[in-house]
Amino acid sequence: MELSVLKLNRFSATLGLVLGCAALAHSAELRVLVKDRNGRNIGDAVVLAVPADPRNAQHAKPPQDAVDQVDKQFVPYVKAVFVGSTVRFPNSDNIRHQVYSFSPVKKFELPLYAGTNAPPVIFDKPGVVVLGCNIHDWMIGYIYVADTPFFAKTGPLGTASITDLPPGEYRVRIWHPSMDRAEEATNRQIAVGAEPVVNAEWQIGLKASFRVPRVSGAGAPSYP
Repeated sequence: MELSVLKLNRFSATLGLVLGCAALAHSAELRVLVKDRNGRNIGDAVVLAVPADPRNAQHAKPPQDAVDQVDKQFVPYVKAVFVGSTVRFPNSDNIRHQVYSFSPVKKFELPLYAGTNAPPVIFDKPGVVVLGCNIHDWMIGYIYVADTPFFAKTGPLGTASITDLPPGEYRVRIWHPSMDRAEEATNRQIAVGAEPVVNAEWQIGLKASFRVPRVSGAGAPSYP
């Protein structure tokens, strides 16, 4: 009896591995192009694909990520992470920064520091987190905490690619820090089937963004 149960468990494990490999073999890639209303390519847009079947979301991105501070700027300007991810905030400048956010999704503050000794921050709620520096007002950055493990960010050419999508229906949407409408208005149903690549294109409007002028030269506070 015990031998039969052992054989059944081995068979179940093998079948699960085979089915998992088969699903991966039939997974697809979603390639997205994002443009503004004048036809210009848009970088720093986050593309999110939410599966209709919750079982297709049993996939996780690496939980450790980072947003650096280089030349008194957040790098990258927009960072997309999966909900529950831990993010480090190294400071590669030769001056100290004080990173903070008052966003309801995640409020935190990292007192003046240099190097890599700031404690990491866990982003445990989905939504948009606006980053700032108490010392340098022009330093603005964004962390988009995704409610789905399937996401990507557009590069300078306006393109993004989400890979390893299991077959099924997905609700795909776009977010950008300067969008002139709610991201829910960009929702679109996209079916992923036997084709290895699915292409889609979005056109969104952008608001004029106001940025605090950057202080440079001898007038800039150094806070060593």
